[in-house]
Amino acid sequence: MFDSKEIARDFPILSRQIDGKKLVYLDNAATSQKPRSVIDSIVHYYEHYNANVHRGIHTMSEEATAAYEGVREKVAAFIGVDDTCEIIYTRNTTEAINLVAFTWGRQNVLPGDEIVLTPMEHHSNLVPWQQLATEREAKLVFLELSDEGEVT
Repeated sequence: MFDSKEIARDFPILSRQIDGKKLVYLDNAATSQKPRSVIDSIVHYYEHYNANVHRGIHTMSEEATAAYEGVREKVAAFIGVDDTCEIIYTRNTTEAINLVAFTWGRQNVLPGDEIVLTPMEHHSNLVPWQQLATEREAKLVFLELSDEGEVT
């Protein structure tokens, strides 16, 4: 079982108070708050490797590229992907969903197809599908939810 208080301690920003209340941040599709380990890694990168990835032949660029691709290999192993070319970096969930909707969706969603969502979707997972449905003459279908927020 996860200890939410222990996990929250890893995120420095969650110690902040707004209007006298403890910060609760739920807009993670756009910008996720960073745990201390990520903040420390970013600082380390800027202090030791700050160079273009895949665009230089000098030592720091080669080191940055090796680190960048090393993370791709770790992600591939973590999610069970054999080909690291299947790992695509995006800045956030919003960008990732837009990428899927407007590349895969434009190639595969046909007039009359149904795009299935729930009423509790974050805006970043609703608007791209609304736009695609309009563009491709597809139909948005919203699944019903129970009072507990489960698909019925």
